[in-house]
Amino acid sequence: MVNRGSSHYRASLTSRSLPRKASPYAITLYIISLFAFSIFIFLFNTRNILEEDEQKPNFSGEFLSEQIPEEQLWDAPFSYGLQSCIKPTAKYKAAHGSDRYITVRSNGGLNQMRTGVIHVAKSDSRLANNNLPLDIQRLRCRALYHALRFSPPIESLGKKLVERLRTRGGRYIALHLRYEKDMLSFTGCTYGLTDAESEELRIMRETTNHWKVKEINSREQRIGGFCPLTPKEVGIFLRALGYPPSTLIYIAAGEIYGGNTRLSELMSYFPNIVFKEELATKEELEAFTGHASQTAALDYIISIESDVFVPSHSGNMARTVEGHRRYLGHRKTINPDRKGLVKIFDKLETGQLKEGSSYSFLVRQMHENRQGAPRKRKGPMQGIKGRARFRTEESFYENPYPECICSSKGRLE
Repeated sequence: MVNRGSSHYRASLTSRSLPRKASPYAITLYIISLFAFSIFIFLFNTRNILEEDEQKPNFSGEFLSEQIPEEQLWDAPFSYGLQSCIKPTAKYKAAHGSDRYITVRSNGGLNQMRTGVIHVAKSDSRLANNNLPLDIQRLRCRALYHALRFSPPIESLGKKLVERLRTRGGRYIALHLRYEKDMLSFTGCTYGLTDAESEELRIMRETTNHWKVKEINSREQRIGGFCPLTPKEVGIFLRALGYPPSTLIYIAAGEIYGGNTRLSELMSYFPNIVFKEELATKEELEAFTGHASQTAALDYIISIESDVFVPSHSGNMARTVEGHRRYLGHRKTINPDRKGLVKIFDKLETGQLKEGSSYSFLVRQMHENRQGAPRKRKGPMQGIKGRARFRTEESFYENPYPECICSSKGRLE
């Protein structure tokens, strides 16, 4: 007699113990799930690594010294054997007699006093800049860099202040910090200011008759790169380039708007800053009291002789200093890309970016070709005609290459 129940039980047990053959659909689903899980683990770990990197100490001296060699911070860019050349060409014919001249002694700027002295045309881009005969351009360099001299008291004190800076720290940065009240009012830049300060600047602009533009959109000015960097932005910028907190910085400027409150924002990054008032005695500066142009001349001398020159805004003095430094052998001049930096600063402010290695890399990359290396002067923008074209071309005094800077053989590059 066959026990069917027992046979059925054994058959059922055997079928359960044998593995079932997986369907192709199940295999595909399993592979996709495994792949998705692997991607999730990878992204999660990568995010943690990035967050840890961003949370590292911001720009410590030890961190930066490992990344950027000191010579890269301070040495002048490679000059390709270029040197100043101002001798007249063979075509130049010297005058046999003098056409006479006048000597003008003035405490103010010639542009402001010219109507009271003599009717003269200003020698700027509206008169002539490019496409002039070579001998005329070289004559301008002979006049600017050799014939013209500061008065003996200015030149003497300027050299003394440079020596005192060298004694303090050896190398130094000359920072042309254009954060004075008149500059901010004229440009309409109020970023980071209080409502009361912004109103004070607006009133100053409204009541200054010779300033033609009265209504200015501060935000548009800043986004367009037309505003000077704030003291805090300068500090963030220089630290990103790799300069350690111990760097000696000379402030070439007048009275900073906001006083110590604004300066403290820079000093939180670079505490070793110094003004001319700290380098010179009261007796030495007494003769220059009330003469802003003469104290600016002291700043000019110190800026020319600095290891690195950094202008926070591209005004006339900053451009002239840059051109003079190019003429003297392309001394290192770091020209901030204000328009590009604003985008980075805004990301820092909103938390989209943090001060760290990635931020520092972005800033250094942005300024790789903005450190005073030799390059020919830029002409006007294409498509612009009339007087407007002169405003778009680079000033001769900002970059006298190629006319006054040649190869070692005297040929133009």
